[in-house]
Amino acid sequence: MLNMLHGMITEAWGVPLGAEKCVIDRDKALDILDEIRGQFPTEIAEAKRLLDARADFINNAKREAEAIKRTAEDEARRLIDEQEIIKASRVKSNEMLAYAESSSTELRRAANEYVDDAMHRTEEALSTALDEIRRSRQRFKQAARSAAEAPQAAPPTGPPPVIDVDL
Repeated sequence: MLNMLHGMITEAWGVPLGAEKCVIDRDKALDILDEIRGQFPTEIAEAKRLLDARADFINNAKREAEAIKRTAEDEARRLIDEQEIIKASRVKSNEMLAYAESSSTELRRAANEYVDDAMHRTEEALSTALDEIRRSRQRFKQAARSAAEAPQAAPPTGPPPVIDVDL
């Protein structure tokens, strides 16, 4: 789509006394830009969805860890009430707390890796698109300079023809 837009601009008629200005088919250019714009939201929406999924994942892990912690604390209180198994209650509650912390840490690490990978892929895709836009813009500037330096022909009479170019 960018190539089509670039070609349209490159082949457009120059405006007399306007070295950097040209005449293009507005509707066709806007259609191309709308199509380009339509493709970006899917990448952005995917990145946003991944961030939301990561946040949900971390929140669920926190809730699960809190539930495990509450269960461990409740179990510890119950065991403390029974004098002969105080030591066993302390060991069990410590194990459950360690398990909860370990589970939470592991879940957070896995979620962070997943989201980082997805964001990296999205960043690469956006970077590639941005590089292509920059190259197209540079080629456009070079073409405009070349056109400005070329001897100017007599301006045509009447409206400029609309050239339909399919790339």
